[in-house]
Amino acid sequence: MSKSSRRRFVPITAVAAAAVMLLLGYAASAQSRWVGIGPDGKLVYAHLTTGDHIPDYSFAGYRGGGVAIPSVPFRTKVSPTGADDTAAIQRAIDLVSKLPLVDGIRGAVELAPGVFQCSGTIHINASGVVLRGAGGDSQGTTLNETGGPHLGIAITGNLKVADAGASTYVTDDYVPFGAMSIHVKSASAFHAGDLVRITKPAAPAWIHAMGMDELERPGRNEHWVNTDLSVRRRIASVAGNTIAFEIALMDSYETRYLGSGTVKVDKVTVSGQITSIGVEDLRMQAPALSVDFSDPHSEGLTMEDAADSWVRSVNFIDTTQGITLNGGTERVTLVQVDVSQSKSVTSSAKPFDFSINGSQVLIDRCSGTGNSVFYVATQARQQGPVVVLHSLFHGNGRIEPHQRWSTGLLIDSNTVPEGSIDLMNRGTMGSGHGWAMGWGVSWNNTAGEFTMQQAPGTLTWSIGDIGPQHREPMPTSGGPKGPDLPTGQIDSPGRHVPPGSLYLQQLYERLGPEALRNIGYDPSRR
Repeated sequence: MSKSSRRRFVPITAVAAAAVMLLLGYAASAQSRWVGIGPDGKLVYAHLTTGDHIPDYSFAGYRGGGVAIPSVPFRTKVSPTGADDTAAIQRAIDLVSKLPLVDGIRGAVELAPGVFQCSGTIHINASGVVLRGAGGDSQGTTLNETGGPHLGIAITGNLKVADAGASTYVTDDYVPFGAMSIHVKSASAFHAGDLVRITKPAAPAWIHAMGMDELERPGRNEHWVNTDLSVRRRIASVAGNTIAFEIALMDSYETRYLGSGTVKVDKVTVSGQITSIGVEDLRMQAPALSVDFSDPHSEGLTMEDAADSWVRSVNFIDTTQGITLNGGTERVTLVQVDVSQSKSVTSSAKPFDFSINGSQVLIDRCSGTGNSVFYVATQARQQGPVVVLHSLFHGNGRIEPHQRWSTGLLIDSNTVPEGSIDLMNRGTMGSGHGWAMGWGVSWNNTAGEFTMQQAPGTLTWSIGDIGPQHREPMPTSGGPKGPDLPTGQIDSPGRHVPPGSLYLQQLYERLGPEALRNIGYDPSRR
């Protein structure tokens, strides 16, 4: 990038930071210069001259955050037989799946206490169906994966995004991270309530500015992001040619690298997602295996093309892979889910306890134990918000965005005492994962180590984190190592800052104390 380009992304100056501290009424050591509590008790955000700022993440979670997960009445009950119970559970789910929807709910399949032998995958393909056990401990309900490695539960919709006949282009030279509105060539065909898709092209100039056009491994070329990046947002209001959104944009858009008139806005409709799916109060256990990750291995649960759904109080034991969400999942809460591995994979490729490729996802009070694992990893080309909140992970694993430009991640108030939290450039690792994360925030976490790297043209924040900060170059395949990559914004290292949880404070300010009670938090201890 040019010198002028680099200057655009220098953080607020010392003078400006001091002014913010005076405004907030706190000593500089007491809270962050980026987000702090003002005299009125509400959050105050610092902005770059370009407008970039830490946004509101509180829209992550079931039904957009702050909504209680429902207690769904059961419609049928299944007891273990001692033989293979897969078909019996599936018949019960299929029966409930045919019932009429009432306020989006059909009912729950209730599993009695005991051990269910399951040699195949259990499928949920209809909205409003809940699979509920009698508890996730040894006295509750256990699904025992038998018959060789397989997927335990598959929640599967069929997302279809269709153009709705209106399109325009962004006219702003620069749209900042955290923007709530954009200017377009013509907004006459757009209205409040419309769903739109904003598309950022994978322009060669942008890829070059990111330093991602020279990824190589011996004998093969690597391709970082070679397809457009898109995000859907609901329109809050339209005034002239200004379109305002309900949720902030969590990437930046710059014509200098993308070209003028290339960021497209299309009105769209969405169909095929299944909704109000729940899996709760059970545990899933597989035989403990130490395998190469490319070999057959067990998996816990996948959720594809589902919205407004949840996994609650579920324990996965030795499933190698825990929970996987695809890019079509939205407004999902994973709460009090534990993934424990007693054996590690033998390969450099590692499994995921929580593999996230959706949006508005909340991972809340979850836990994991194991080595050589990604505890939480975001995947490719996805904007958030994605929030990891008050979770605990033991072992030498990592919370680490995994590949190809996922943005809008908040890692909030977690503990990874033996492992690490890494927002970084993964270079030629994997299949050329490159910059895995831009515009990420680590807030009040404690970890064995942090690697906070800052991609060109973005900021990465480590605020109130406790643990050593590590620097390293971009990983390469062979040849000399390059220089250490730029470090993100390290603010209040070794000392937590107020508020204790950024997500909970944002949710409190947006929806009030009842929203915190709805998700199981005391509003006075946010």
